[in-house]
Amino acid sequence: MSANMSFHRAVFDTINSKLKSNKVIVLSGARRVGKTHLLNEIQSQFSGKSLFMNGEDLDSIAILTDRRVAAFRRWVTDLELLIIDEAQVVPEIGKTLKLLIDSFPALTIIASGSSAFELSNRTGEPLVGRQISYQLFPLAQMELSEQESYLETKQQLENRLVYGSYPDVLKMTAEEDKKDYLKEMVNAYLLKDILMFEQVKYSHKMLQLLQLIAYQTGQEVSYEELSKSLQIDRNTVERYLDLFSKVFIIFRIGGFSKNLRKEVTKSSKWFFFDNGIRNALINNFLPPAQRQDTGLIWENYLAAERMKYNSYSRKDPFVYFWRTYDQQELDWLEVRNDLLSGYEFKWNDSKVKFPKAFVEAYPDAKTNWINRDNFIDFVNGEI
Repeated sequence: MSANMSFHRAVFDTINSKLKSNKVIVLSGARRVGKTHLLNEIQSQFSGKSLFMNGEDLDSIAILTDRRVAAFRRWVTDLELLIIDEAQVVPEIGKTLKLLIDSFPALTIIASGSSAFELSNRTGEPLVGRQISYQLFPLAQMELSEQESYLETKQQLENRLVYGSYPDVLKMTAEEDKKDYLKEMVNAYLLKDILMFEQVKYSHKMLQLLQLIAYQTGQEVSYEELSKSLQIDRNTVERYLDLFSKVFIIFRIGGFSKNLRKEVTKSSKWFFFDNGIRNALINNFLPPAQRQDTGLIWENYLAAERMKYNSYSRKDPFVYFWRTYDQQELDWLEVRNDLLSGYEFKWNDSKVKFPKAFVEAYPDAKTNWINRDNFIDFVNGEI
């Protein structure tokens, strides 16, 4: 891919359609996924009067925290679109946004931030009914498919299993540059929002916890074992994992059960939103053929791509894994409109038999096995 290539983001058209709504559009996502670039594109194509502010700029903070309608009128008059990047940095941003949106009926605001928990805490209650939320992730295959052929996608698969799909990484050609970028992300940016806004005593423990989760990607996680390994209490482990999910590093799926006593329901599996971040945490950038964990990075890739697709398409099914105590299992289950779809992920090309207990318990469920031949259909939501 060209270093100058620009990616059309899946939420661009959706956000564009809301620009005359007199709402606050909250755009959240991890650092470096392209939020600022997307906001600049939205502003450049907006036909009305607009203003772009950076929440980390001291002058912008001073203007936004002077919460008097008379003060706002000096600069909001005739403004139709206000964009505030890094909005989570602005003190009591929720109160400012509410006063602006209530006082100026022609105004729509886009507030972006890399820290979902901070944005949601600070914009939450004051904006009930006035807020629309969207997430931006590393590039999704559904976005990449708009500008690459089926063959190119297949050819790039192993590269994306190892280095992920952050926009900057996809524009790099040298493997060493990709490794350096991802290591810098892990060391300098990954925990920045959490450390900035949360009272965290042991930042090194947080990184160690993420590394342990990386080794157990897609496997059932025991909070007690993590607690013992890190010598921190279980509540702290759960709190850290929750914070990681709120800044879009990892996401959780739970066990599914409807009517079998022997189904496991209380366990959790954790996945990374980006394979490159996961591999950087354990410093393993070997190609799939030379790895011991190829099945794990394959499962993580499919899980992350499907989550991106579900979010962007606004389908948002309930997602689970399924396992019984006698070790019959399925990797991925989706429930939408009472319809159950089960998927098994396999890196090799051999077909699999679906667990007898699952087929008997849920005879109406759709079942599919996903491998390298049909993965594009799965991550693009076609099966």
